Amino acid sequence: MFIHIFGFRWKPEATEADKARAKEAILAFRGAIPGLIDVHAGPNVSPRNAGYTFAGLMTFTDKAAADAYTTHPQHQALLEWLVPLIDPVELDFEA
Repeated sequence: MFIHIFGFRWKPEATEADKARAKEAILAFRGAIPGLIDVHAGPNVSPRNAGYTFAGLMTFTDKAAADAYTTHPQHQALLEWLVPLIDPVELDFEA
């Protein structure tokens, strides 16, 4: 199993609609990305969030599936509009 964790610091130009759209788009990966077992995303409520106010967790069957996800057209479409709005952090590990 391979775990992908991510967090976003939203840039000032990101609207509440952008944030809702991002969550919806990320959750739509469920059942659409080969090898993706599950995905969770939403506001980061930790008091120690260091400014990362949105977080998510994806579970993949293995690292190869996670690697394939990075180039999947649905993921690329999300990145196209999302990347200019965020300062991301990612954590990946095999479990």
